[in-house]
This record gives sequence, C-alpha cells and structure tokens, in this order.
Amino acid sequence: MSTSMSTRRQIVKAAINAPYLSREEEQQLAVKWRDEQDQASLDRLSLSHMRLVIAVAARFRNFGLPMNDLIQEGHVGLLEAAGRFEPERDVRFSTYATWWIRASIQDYILRNWSIVRGGTSSTQKSLFFNLRRLRAKISAEQQGINESEMHRQIAETIGVKIADVDMMSARLSGPDTSLNAPLSDTEGSSADRQDFLVSDAPLPDEVVSGEIDGERQRKWLRSAMNVLTERERQILRERRLKEESATLEAIGQTMGISKERVRQIENRALEKLKEALLKAQPDRLALMP
Repeated sequence: MSTSMSTRRQIVKAAINAPYLSREEEQQLAVKWRDEQDQASLDRLSLSHMRLVIAVAARFRNFGLPMNDLIQEGHVGLLEAAGRFEPERDVRFSTYATWWIRASIQDYILRNWSIVRGGTSSTQKSLFFNLRRLRAKISAEQQGINESEMHRQIAETIGVKIADVDMMSARLSGPDTSLNAPLSDTEGSSADRQDFLVSDAPLPDEVVSGEIDGERQRKWLRSAMNVLTERERQILRERRLKEESATLEAIGQTMGISKERVRQIENRALEKLKEALLKAQPDRLALMP
C-alpha cells in the first residue's frame, strides 16, 4: 500500500470516528478559540468537521491532483473559517466553513493544475470549474449541437466572452507541453518547440539604443525649453507634451486669451524651440518632428 493511500485512509478513519457536535458545543468551542486561543478547542472543532473537508475535496478529484493535497488544502480553509467565524451570528459553523474550504481547494487547483497560470477573477474561476459540467449538460439536452453554439451558450450562462470559453476549453482538453520538448522523435533531431517561437519584441540592443537616444533627446529638449517664456512653456506642455492634448479654446479660456492668440504663441514657441535645438545640435535635425 502506498504512503499516500495509507495517509488518506488514516485521515478518513479519524474523521469518521470524530463525534458530531451540537450547535451549543460548536458555539462554545468557537468562543474559546476566538477569545482564549484555546488550541484544544480548535483541534476538536476542526476534527469534527473533517468529514465536511473530505466531502468537498471529493467533488474536485477529477482535476488530476492528489486527493491528500486537496484534503490538506481544505483543512487550511477550515482553520481559516475557524479564525473568522463569529459565534454570535445565527449560523452553523459547517455552513460558514463550507465556503472557505471550497475556496481554499479551488485556489490550490488553479495554482497547481497547470504550469500556465489561469485567470483568477470570479468569472474565470466559475468558467474553469463549471465548463465540463455545462458541456455535459448541454450535450445531453441538445444532441448534435456544434462546438461554436455550445461555447456561445456557456459564455452566456457564465457571463464571459466566447473567446474566454474557447481558450479555457483548449486548456482543459490537453496537457501542458514543454517548450524544450523536441519537435520530432527522429534520432539526431535537435530542434525544440521554443526554436520556432516568433517574438515581435525588439532585440535587446535595439531596446538599449532606443532608451539611450530617448534620454539624450529629452535632455536636449529640457535644455532648449529654457529659451521660452513661462507662458510659452505652459502652452507647449498642454498642447505637445501631455498624452491628451488640450484644445486651443480650452487653453485660451484658462489663460484669458483667444484661441487664435494661443495658436500664435504656440507657433512662435515651436520656432524658438527649433532654433535652440539646431544651435545646440546642428547635426540632429533629422530627430526633430
């Protein structure tokens, strides 16, 4: 018998033999743990609810992860529930703990099911854990339905984009593949999958060169801006140096002048800036807009 199988049987046996707690006993143990940090109370409370942990973990056994690990993560959620439970509320501890147990197990599955991290939003989690069930249900109710229509209905039910359903379906349909895996089983073949990946990103030397040139040009621009008046600098900042350019009319209202006057000041400022840049760097005309 494997060690993991033996451990699981020990956990199940201990859970089965643990006595059920009455509502009053739950309340007393929860209060003692919260107010006195009494470890014996926590141990008794958690042991009596291990049946619940095992039952919830069993619902996720088809995701290919060890049952012992699912139970362990569920126990973590159970302890979290014990720490957050408010005995004064008219709620049974098992009802409150179920949410934390399930959430802890689901987070574990999302972290470990694939080397590719999936979405962690509530809708993405819902899609991950309900896709197979919804596929089976729709297939049973609408025999012969095509894949496209099925994905549309799933997306509408969960509230996600059809593209998200397509992507999740592809992820769930096949295992992870290493980028270092050979493309061919032919002896002597040395090509890996990663050798054929195409990147649109610039080369490292192009990135460094662009950063150096960009910093140099910013330095020239800051120096050349000193030849402008404060009003000219303000107009150029609003019109040319911000992501969202202000309109001539908006600037004119702010400065108390007409938009035509703003346009004249802007043109004059650009001419002064161009002269200053050419004077400092006569061979850099090509860099100017």
